Amino acid sequence: MTTPEILYSVKAQRGPELRCKGWRQESILRMLENNMENAEKPEELVIYGGIGKAARNWESYHAIVESLKELEDDETLVVQSGMPVAIFKTHKYAPTVVMATTNIMKADWPTFYDLQDKNLTIYANYTAAPWEYIGTQGVIQGTFETLSAIARLHYNDSLVGKILLTAGAGGMGGNQTRAMTMHGGVAILCDSNIEIIQRRIDKGFIDEV
Repeated sequence: MTTPEILYSVKAQRGPELRCKGWRQESILRMLENNMENAEKPEELVIYGGIGKAARNWESYHAIVESLKELEDDETLVVQSGMPVAIFKTHKYAPTVVMATTNIMKADWPTFYDLQDKNLTIYANYTAAPWEYIGTQGVIQGTFETLSAIARLHYNDSLVGKILLTAGAGGMGGNQTRAMTMHGGVAILCDSNIEIIQRRIDKGFIDEV
């Protein structure tokens, strides 16, 4: 049995080239690739949040890609917790992909980690497993609006001159600094991973270390 290829970076397809049997399938494949292009740890399939993954393992990832390329317009791919489990003949108006992720009983962390260690599930997060993550830009608006609500409730509608002490420079937390400075405030963010901090500096979300 061959070992599935580990990809240390993924570049999403651009342009009009069609690799699948239809544009619906192609668009979903590009969603998956864009998800991976913005990943925190693409070699581990971790998109953001430390454990949020795009697929269960590399075998599943490559199987999903090949399934999307071979999927007919009247078929539906079923993905269960990051693993393709079936392709059903449906009709051209049916969903192209249906998926369910991290639906576990009992719904607690020990159960999740036990199933994850057995390679039976992954953690979805909001947009990692559904292949919808577009990078820190995708969450900065929500953080900005959250800070706006805090300003309205507690600081006379302004955060100018206020200091936000927070932590986490990853794919989600890393937007807090820029969202705060957009309000005219200052953010002090703590993180122990210099590579992640540097990534946020390069992207313009952190000004200095």
